[in-house]
Amino acid sequence: MAVAPDRDPDEPERVSSTPESRKAAAHQALVGSRKAGRGDRTFGGLALASGLLVLLILGLIAITTTVQAWPAIKEEGLNFFFSSEWNPSQGKFGGLGLIWGTLLSSLIALLIAVPVSLGIALFTTEVAGKKLRSPIGMLIDLLAAIPSVVYGLWALFVLIPWIEPLYQSIAGSIGSWPVFSWFLGEPAYGKSIMTASLILACMITPIITSLSREIVATVPNAQREAALALGATRWEMIRGAIFPWSRGGITGAVMLGLGRAMGETIAVALVIGGSVQITTHLFEPGSTMAEIIANQFGEASGNHRAALIGLGAALFVITILVNVSAQRIISRFDRMAK
Repeated sequence: MAVAPDRDPDEPERVSSTPESRKAAAHQALVGSRKAGRGDRTFGGLALASGLLVLLILGLIAITTTVQAWPAIKEEGLNFFFSSEWNPSQGKFGGLGLIWGTLLSSLIALLIAVPVSLGIALFTTEVAGKKLRSPIGMLIDLLAAIPSVVYGLWALFVLIPWIEPLYQSIAGSIGSWPVFSWFLGEPAYGKSIMTASLILACMITPIITSLSREIVATVPNAQREAALALGATRWEMIRGAIFPWSRGGITGAVMLGLGRAMGETIAVALVIGGSVQITTHLFEPGSTMAEIIANQFGEASGNHRAALIGLGAALFVITILVNVSAQRIISRFDRMAK
């Protein structure tokens, strides 16, 4: 009597190749592909609906704010954007000084925050040991979680009394020097554009740092090792291998910080001083669009209320332009990297 040979347990079991089995397998594969296709179509539809919903919300915001702001814009005309006279008691609503204060304080905050943020991000990823990386990262995340009103109150009661004599000393030393006196000359006050910029820098530094740290961490180790193997110093490796790889993402992080700085309200309202005049003196009071809306909206009515809504719409448009510009810059960096 013949005995069937033992089958190797590691050998895959042979599948019957009868016509019935092949037909069943083909049917099962077809049903599975249909289910997978149905799932892909469902996911694609949900993703498309979510994207369209975001665009719809943005469009509704733009339309609603424009309609409610139209009475003031219609009465003021182009003066709403190109006049610096903001006097609600006389019915004058020129927002140029507020736009100027918003852009000036935000750009100064970026000039302060970006070098510090990149320095911290590079230190934690390229220089610090493992024992230091976790505490520093945790501290940065805690700074990002602090409410803006806390920053404003700290600046109002702690920073301003300490820094106002420093402003006065700098302004007195500069005197009437050419160029420098336009920005750092007298008079000097604690509640000023410079103080608001310092607070904004403190608030956006954790955001830029966290994003930049994650972006730098994605650089392949092979690029670092290749640069070091060619004899590059640590700084040359960072400049030649890390920055070209991550500059697009870092640009996006900086633009996100700029958007946060332009839209900040409470902290700026506590320390900027509230002057709507255009000035280049950083130690003098100023004002921003978000700050003036927060301070005056509660008691506004009529064209005054419409003008404040118009400032909100203008800030909305500026923020969108910043984001679009950031996207174009990132896309250009990506093309250059390829």
